Amino acid sequence: MWFQKEFTLPAHRRGFHLITGLVLAQLPELKSVSVGLLHLFLQHTSASLTVNENADPDVRVDMETYFNHLAPERGLPLTHTLEGPDDMPAHVKSSLLGASVVLPIRRGELALGTWQGIYLCEHRNRAGARNLLATIQGESQG
Repeated sequence: MWFQKEFTLPAHRRGFHLITGLVLAQLPELKSVSVGLLHLFLQHTSASLTVNENADPDVRVDMETYFNHLAPERGLPLTHTLEGPDDMPAHVKSSLLGASVVLPIRRGELALGTWQGIYLCEHRNRAGARNLLATIQGESQG
């Protein structure tokens, strides 16, 4: 079976945000898959997706700190500046992390590790809503 759905995440402040629950709420179709894959694609160039720890919120704060160090808004001579000082660093961060994740589905659920969750990594200071395209490929249960 194949299934595809586009949905919109609400605007998030700059930072690393757990969105696993938001994604699952949009995809009740997962429950019908016995084994398969969920591909999530973020249709933007200044935010990204990744999988990381879902237990300690300090991890999300430290991720933001680390990526701001890797791609600072000031101190480098940038050419692409029309959309503000946070835009080009946001593109760099998005390229480092990527715009998509592929997750296993097992018995109608995401087969994430105990301490794993899906992050929306918002790299802009004043970003809007973000569009996700979800594609499910797998075998139906039953």
